Order: sequence, then structure tokens, then C-alpha cells
Amino acid sequence: MVEKINLTCLGCPMGCPLQLSIVDGEIREVTGYECKRGEAYAKQEYTDPRRMVSTTVSCPTGLWPRLPVKTVDPVPKDRVPAVVQVLHTLEVKAPIQMGQIILANVAGTGVTVIATRSLPEMPEAGKTRANMLMVDS
Repeated sequence: MVEKINLTCLGCPMGCPLQLSIVDGEIREVTGYECKRGEAYAKQEYTDPRRMVSTTVSCPTGLWPRLPVKTVDPVPKDRVPAVVQVLHTLEVKAPIQMGQIILANVAGTGVTVIATRSLPEMPEAGKTRANMLMVDS
């Protein structure tokens, strides 16, 4: 018996409607893709779904309180909640440079997390962010 699975491709901005034909747990055919990335995405999504993770981590010594970060490679889809939980509890110290490794092997996935922007230290100790952002009238 042939099982049909419908997916929307995330491999490129086109978002092609994909259909996989599965026989005895094996992919027999992939249809609906406009580029080779679509076929590769469908096969990957069926056999080992993965996702990139982008979020922020706490940085109390930084000019801004949160540092945007992302995984360098996709992580297994079922591990995304664990990755987010680890990053939610992580606290880093400024200064940080864009591309700097923030955490290696996040949640035991073997994937590295990097900063996606630079974050300088707060310039003066004792000044709060609110004071620094206030404009004299």
C-alpha cells in the first residue's frame, strides 16, 4: 500500500507543495518540488527532521539586556525544546563579538550556538540602561 505525505517545502522562499509516496516505510517518490533543494528537504524531513534555532540569551553586563543567537547547524526537531530551555537559562558576559561561539554542543546535540550581533559592555558601571536611554528635555 502506498502512503502519501504532504509537506510544504522550507528549502527556499517558493514554499512548494511536496508529496512523498511511501511504501513499506521507504520513500519511493517525491513530487511537487521546483528545485533540487525541495527533493532533499522532503527526504530529510521524512527521515530526520531538523530545525535551525534562533533566540536570545541574557547578558546583564551588556549595553542591551539580551543577545541574539542562533545554531550554526539545524538540530533534530525533537531536541528543539531542550535547546531552547538551555538557552533560556544561559547568561553571558559582554563584550561579545558577532560570530563568537556562545555554547558548543548545546543540549548534547553536537551543534554550536553563536552570537548573531556584537554586544558591547555597558559603558559606565552604576548607570542603568534606563538612565542611559533617557533624553534630556
